[in-house]
Parts: sequence; structure tokens; C-alpha cells
Amino acid sequence: MLPAMIKSHCFLCLYVFISQWAANALSFPGPNDALQKRQTPATTPLVDFQVYEPVLTPSGTSDQYGCIYTQTLMSHVFSNSYGAPFVGRPSPSKSPNEFRLITVLRVGDYAPPPCRFNRVTMNLTVTSQGRQFDRLGLMYLGNTEVFRTSTAEPTSAGILFTYIKEMEQYNALWEEEQKIIFDLPNIVNSEYTGLYYTTLTATFFTVPDSRPTADEILPISAEQSAENIGSAFSIPGQNASVSYTLPQNVERAVISLSACGQIAEEFWYTNTFNSDVNTFESTAGTLYGFSPFREVQLLIDGQLAGVSWPFPIIFTGGIVPGFWRPIVGIDAFDLRQHEIDVTPWLPLLCDGASHTFEIRVAGLNDDGAGHATLSEIVGSYWVVTGTIFLFLGQDESVTTGTLPSIDTPSPEIQISSSVTTNSTGANETLTYITAVTRNIAITSGNTSWTQNQGFVQITIQNTTGSDLSSSGYANTYSYPLDVNSSFSVDAAGEVGINGTLTRGLDYNVFGPSVFPSYVHFGEEHPIGVEIESQEDLSTPKIRRDFDFKGAEVNAPGVTYELYHRHVMAVNSTVTEDEQTLVGKTFGVPVDQAGENVPAPAFEGFSVRSLLGRGPGQPKAGLMGGGVP
Repeated sequence: MLPAMIKSHCFLCLYVFISQWAANALSFPGPNDALQKRQTPATTPLVDFQVYEPVLTPSGTSDQYGCIYTQTLMSHVFSNSYGAPFVGRPSPSKSPNEFRLITVLRVGDYAPPPCRFNRVTMNLTVTSQGRQFDRLGLMYLGNTEVFRTSTAEPTSAGILFTYIKEMEQYNALWEEEQKIIFDLPNIVNSEYTGLYYTTLTATFFTVPDSRPTADEILPISAEQSAENIGSAFSIPGQNASVSYTLPQNVERAVISLSACGQIAEEFWYTNTFNSDVNTFESTAGTLYGFSPFREVQLLIDGQLAGVSWPFPIIFTGGIVPGFWRPIVGIDAFDLRQHEIDVTPWLPLLCDGASHTFEIRVAGLNDDGAGHATLSEIVGSYWVVTGTIFLFLGQDESVTTGTLPSIDTPSPEIQISSSVTTNSTGANETLTYITAVTRNIAITSGNTSWTQNQGFVQITIQNTTGSDLSSSGYANTYSYPLDVNSSFSVDAAGEVGINGTLTRGLDYNVFGPSVFPSYVHFGEEHPIGVEIESQEDLSTPKIRRDFDFKGAEVNAPGVTYELYHRHVMAVNSTVTEDEQTLVGKTFGVPVDQAGENVPAPAFEGFSVRSLLGRGPGQPKAGLMGGGVP
């Protein structure tokens, strides 16, 4: 019998104060404004990178790591690739003596390594040259999304970037032959000339202190791999649901949600109430709506099972493109997924019947009189998938227990907005406030899952939250964001963008997370980690600080530094780079600050869309599906 009580109290407080949104904020100042201009192109490729914890990937041979086996999964050029992802088909299994250390299979084929492994890392390396937008990329093993990334924007001299990702959470998939699909929609023509040259490799090896990974993995996706296309849902517009009959011996179940907004929803955290979208129609045009609040929901058999408050991801063309050269924003190369423990649902899910799993995205609908409810849809659009991780018991066992008691009342929502006018009677500023409180309680036996979230914005946003499971898993997080941007066009038609941005990610994970969350150095990995990532950006100067700390197994309240990195760049050139790895500090040689990398041209293109301030020809539409 499963002892399951899910006692889940989900609390969300959302306070939004957006002040001084002026009607003339989108006007075009004169050419003498101190704004970032296009400069003489650099002569060598720009090396872009994300600041994150180091990922162990051994090479050669080693008794410590057993069989070290590397396979090239993809070597592909993405040119006009809308609706035409890279597809690699599984190849027949081969005996160990038919393999060499580096696989010679056809690129894109995947068959499991000929030796045992418990750890997998992937290396994605990308080069590009010319003019191009940032692009969203999704990788699938079959129908299951396993990696969501985005590209840096190229320069006329070219760029290069590499990202190494932990992939052991998908061991159950790596143990079987798979069709690999990598969907990176791109458009190349006389104006947008940048092709993305990509290489993807996977390295398989063994570490002595391996942690349990899921025995079975199921996708919440459109399941379109048989058609050789990606399987992400686009909502609104699609019903993002699947049905499964689960094994009856599941002991633990976790569902991860992967979701990000595109086009009208890329900058959702700056959106206004529906009743206010026309406040500056005569001067700045229509604004995006459904409020700055978003909730990604997981439903089981039509009942709310958990929620995720998304991190405000900023792609490399967002806000001020120069902010992300050469250091891209937090999580830009590896969009983070959110875990929801659904173990308390197992007495229901293991009954031998079919059950539905659905993903929805909600904002707020308001009536213009100070009242709002959760919306059933949001703007267009969100790219969503989910993954069900199942941890099984003995083959003969059957999970039983008390059916879950589900208490999910409607959230309490308070909103207000006000508009001021200038001397001519035209609308000048818009201020709005939102507060949302949600409590979710799901009870089944003695297992618990709790969530507490909060969100604050005064043109400054802060999202905070905590998740807690009686399994020992705990996650606390905070997403502060302060952004201000403007643009101008001078008499010669040159576009200048100026801004300041401060953003952070404080992310602490303890206990049995589905996803790897440690730095491995041959010793036992910590019980948990604390991640603190901070970026302070002001054209043309950018700064990143990153801390990765472990928690003691026997003293979870005590942390110790595993990795620290401080990087500063001016005009796209790194001027400071200092790292500390397990107590050893070293500086990385850097070049002197050089000339600005040229900004992309904006002819025939809405800068308002780039800044997230209403429709135009949307830049984000070129990432997730659209035609320029």
C-alpha cells in the first residue's frame, strides 16, 4: 500500500506596480541621444557563452569512469528549416566488438553504447555568420523533449558557442534505440543571411556514486515523431493533453513542465490588463494583454495537480541585443524545467485505467472595473511539453492507497489600474497593481507536496516560490528583474537601443530531484545545491556573477562553495573573468575592450516588438514559427 498524503498548500502573491509608462516612451529622439549605435564590424568571430556550473565530461580511457564512449548525434546546417528539423533514425544494435571508442555510425543514428553507463553529457557547438535572429531549438528522443535551447545572434564576423548539458535524467531513453529530432526553425534569404552550423555529441560513462533515475519516461507531447517533426504543443490553439495507462507498480512519479512564450507572449512579464491595451493607441499603439501574471498548470483527469510560475527568460535578441554579447542571459542556452511531484495521485493512476495529463497556460481576464479571473487562454503563443518520470517498485507489486482528496479553490485576485493625462488630455502614464493568492491542497495518506509563490513588479519584478515534497525534495527560488529600455532612430535612419537591466536567479534544490544538480569531482555528491546567478547590465557594460554551492549530507543547513565565476564585458569584449573551482581561484586571460559588434538592422521590422511593447512584425515569431 502506498502511504500517500499530499498535503499541498500553494500560495501565490502577485503585486504589480508599473509606473511611468509614458505615451511618448516609444517616440524617436534626435540623433544626439547617447544611445548604442552600430559600429565597425569586428574582424574575428565572437565567442558567446553562458555562465553556469561546470559539467564533468571525461575523455580517453579511465578506470575511474569505466567505458568512456562518445557518439556524434548531429552534424547539421539549419538554413530554411521551418517544418524541416534534423531527424536521425535508430540503427540496428551492434555487438561490442563492432564499436570503437568514437562511434562510426551514420550521424544522427542512435543505438545504446556497447558498455554499461550511468552518466550522459551532451555537447552542442554552434557557429553562424551574418545577420540572423535568435532561434528557439528543441531536441527530442522520439516524442520526448529532452533539451530546450536558443541561439546567440550572429555578427558579420561570425560567432561560436558551446553548451555542455547533463543528460543522465533520461537514462531510460538512452538505454533504447531512439529517433533523434532537433527542431531549430530558421529562415535564410537576402536579408537574414545567418545559417546555424551545429554539432551535437553525447558522451556515456560511469561514476561510482550514481543516483537513482526514472525507470520509465513518458512524454506529454503531440507525439509527432513518426511524421519526422517536433512534438511540442502550441497553445492556445492545441489541446495539450495525452492519455496513458500507467504501470501498476509505480512508487514515485514526477512530472516536469517545459514552457516558454513566443510572439505576443515572449515578454509576458511586461503585459498589461486587457482593459488597458488601448491606453496609448493613438500614440504608441496597442499593448499586449492578459496581465503580467502567468501560470503554467498541470491537470490530471481535468483536475489541477500543480502549477509552475515561469522564469522570465530573455533570449539574445530581447530588450537590448547588446546585453547578450558575448555573455548570454540566464538559462538562454538551457531553459529550465519545473518539477511537480504527483506521487499522491498514484492510488488513482495505478488502477489499470487510462488517465489524462494536460498542460494549460493562464493569465488574467479583467472587466475594466477592478475585477479579474483566471483566463482560459493567453496571447499567441506558448510552446509547451511535459515529461512523466516513473520510478517503479517490484514487478509483482501493485500500488494502492487512499484516493487523493483534492482541494483547489479559485484564486483570490485583486487588481487596480489608473491612467494620468498630460495638458492636452492625452494619456501619459499607466499604473497597475495585481495581487493573486492561490492555495492548493491534495491529500492522500501521509505524503505531502506544498508550493508557495509570490511576484512583485514596479517596472521591477520579483517572483519567489518554494516547493516541498515529503519525499525529501525541496525547491526554493527567486526571480528578480528590473529592466528599462528605449530606442531612437537618427536622421540617417540608424537605430539606437539603450537600456539598463538587473536580473537574478536564486535556485535552491535539496533531496531527490529528477534533474542532476551537482558538480562531480569523484566524491559523493551533495544532498542539495544553491545557485545564485546575477546579471547587471547597462549599455555597453555587462556583468555576471554566479555561485554554485553544495549542502552537506548530514548538515543540510550548511553550504560550501563548489564554483564561483565573475565576468565583465564592455562593448562585446570580456574585460574581467575570475573563477573559483572547489577553493582554487584562477583568472582567465582576456582581451582589451574593443569596438562594438554591429547591431542588427531593423528595416521593415518593429522595434516595439523587440522591446515587448506591442505588435509589429514580431521578432519572436521568427523563433517559434512564422515568416518574416
